[in-house]
Amino acid sequence: MRLTDDDYQEIDSSLTAHDAFLAARYPGDRAGRQPVHTVYVPADQVTPDLVDVWRAGALAAFHGQDWPFGHAGQVEAKLRAEPIEDLRVDLEDGYGVRDDATEDAAVKSAAAALHEGIRVPFAGIRVKSLEAATRRRALRSLDLFLTSYGEPFTITLPKVSGPAQVTAMVALCDKLDRAYGTSLHFEIQVELPAAVLGADGAATVARLITAAEGRCSGLHFGTYDYSAAAGVAAAYQSMDHPAADHAKAVMQAAAAQTGVRLSDGSTNVLPVGSPAEIRAAWELHHRLVRRSLERGFYQGWDLHPAQLPTRYAAVYGFYADGRDAAVTRLRRYLDRQSGGIADEPATARALAGFLLRGLDCGALTDVGFPRAELVSLT
Repeated sequence: MRLTDDDYQEIDSSLTAHDAFLAARYPGDRAGRQPVHTVYVPADQVTPDLVDVWRAGALAAFHGQDWPFGHAGQVEAKLRAEPIEDLRVDLEDGYGVRDDATEDAAVKSAAAALHEGIRVPFAGIRVKSLEAATRRRALRSLDLFLTSYGEPFTITLPKVSGPAQVTAMVALCDKLDRAYGTSLHFEIQVELPAAVLGADGAATVARLITAAEGRCSGLHFGTYDYSAAAGVAAAYQSMDHPAADHAKAVMQAAAAQTGVRLSDGSTNVLPVGSPAEIRAAWELHHRLVRRSLERGFYQGWDLHPAQLPTRYAAVYGFYADGRDAAVTRLRRYLDRQSGGIADEPATARALAGFLLRGLDCGALTDVGFPRAELVSLT
């Protein structure tokens, strides 16, 4: 051996700062349940009976058509017990521009509905963007929401175009936390090409995560705003357009191992109209949800109650189809058996994470491993 203790110490010292950076910037996947979808509802439509209304609409659609996707029992049980996993009170595109008095009233009413009657696992508010034209209205609505709703919630920040807006949001959250005793986090909506690729050629989305200083909980892709800004003709704007796939691939690389979760966007082809139109919209939605899951986007947006049946059918099918292979591979890995596949620790983490997600969303009930063991592997 020609290396001395001094050599080891020299290398350790030279990498101390980088070690600290890695620990802070890449802490690994965030623990706990991730919702499979986010439902966006205009603020003036958020009433105490909203979950009941969406449940009834979803069940009516489910029972009103021949069901072609399987997992019917699970889907119906989910629609009855927990039709909405994540609710976002929308004050942005879904709500539009109103005068201050009208939006103030909508914010207060929605906050009261959440506090008094709406019971969902996750909830939050999408304010208007921090662009100059809507900035003051965004801050006013957020401040007003906090005065009326004291439970944990997520802020969705739309149309982010650069790190300066995220830095401003962090400073705002610092002030609001001191004022209200909260611990605010926010999602960044990637709806503009500038949020993916900056003028300097750098991947802006990675800089957005850094600028958030740990407050960013998720990156949500905005299918139609992004596609339109990228110049895609309206007839071809879709979650599976190559321009959308490129943006989401950059998002995925930037968020990997940071604890920032990913969400795909929505399809605006709603299951309404004639039986043939509903069937076609369902088939499209089911295919796109499954496609997102296969590409590592475990969450998406739903815009209409009739999309809930196909959301859950696609999610349940994805985990059911992969369950046996994941259990077998993880068991072989833990027993040090190759079985023709030489899995590594990173793959074992992915297998355990897959099974945990299946348990969390209700798609799986028995995966052959105690939950605690799966958690320890991730």
